[in-house]
Amino acid sequence: MMQGVLEIPEELQRLQEVVASGFERVEEVFATQLVSDLAPVDQMCEHVERYRGKMLRPMLVLLCGAASRTDLESILRSDSLDSIIDDAHITCGAVCEMVHMATLVHDDVLDEAEIRRRGKTINAMKGNETSVILGDYLIASAYELCSSLDSPIPSRIVGKASAVMCTGELLQLHNRNNFELDEPTYFQILERKTAALIGAACELGALSTLGFDQQDHPITHALKGFGCDLGVAFQIQDDVLDLTGTLETVGKSVGRDLDKGKLTYPIIHHLSNATSATRNKSLELIRAAAQGDQSQLADLIDLINETGSIQATQQMAQTYVDRAKARLSDIPEGPGRPMLQLIADAVVNRTH
Repeated sequence: MMQGVLEIPEELQRLQEVVASGFERVEEVFATQLVSDLAPVDQMCEHVERYRGKMLRPMLVLLCGAASRTDLESILRSDSLDSIIDDAHITCGAVCEMVHMATLVHDDVLDEAEIRRRGKTINAMKGNETSVILGDYLIASAYELCSSLDSPIPSRIVGKASAVMCTGELLQLHNRNNFELDEPTYFQILERKTAALIGAACELGALSTLGFDQQDHPITHALKGFGCDLGVAFQIQDDVLDLTGTLETVGKSVGRDLDKGKLTYPIIHHLSNATSATRNKSLELIRAAAQGDQSQLADLIDLINETGSIQATQQMAQTYVDRAKARLSDIPEGPGRPMLQLIADAVVNRTH
């Protein structure tokens, strides 16, 4: 889980095994759903499957599904583990990962990124036109799979989350090269672009256990809120890694936010807290980076560190993690709660 980011304590190993087994089923459904009658399409889908990294969204579907059970601990002690994760959890996990993959393919076009998971992006290999249609194919396949469930509610949840994600992307595009971007707008972008799908994954996990008519259930509300807060924290940490990481550690093109004129929390905090002279110097370097000149990126990072903005960003991510973990007091006691707490902590402690 989380590609070795998590160290699972012994008392949670059995739950981890259940989720790992569920992962295998999610991957099977994912691959089967994308099988085409055209070899070139299959080859591109196989390449995109290599984008799968932490599998955060399907992991949260499965874990939130397990954590919603009041009898989880007793079932884990029995031999009836198959009852914890059913076909609905697996389908929802595969759907969320497909929608996420579609956004990655489209994001790489928007960012002109050449590397993802240490391999070439589809747009670098095949061009933007192919990437756009492949992303569309992934999201259409996700909706087809989602419609196989007995209730229309999961499709509505995924549809709404996808629409919200698009509005977040449009808001971010609208604010490219806006060097006056404020914190409220930045957080609105995050809540829409990243948190919406992660919140939906947690909600779908809960509903797959409780019943799809239980959207107003306190457990559903708690886990959806947990996912939304976690999504914001995850993206804030990504913003730090894009600025301070390396291709080797992060596994994808870095420095793309500045290159595309996107202001992220470390920059916004820095510009708000720097002296007038430092702010002017930083803006010069930011504008240069936005025009493709990243030769002075190290100087900019030095200035950002002078205002403690990297540390402030990490503290903000931790604030959202703490908020997410506090929501877990409303879910049943048992191993699901500490496992979700571990995932929340891993979000801000990761280096990729």
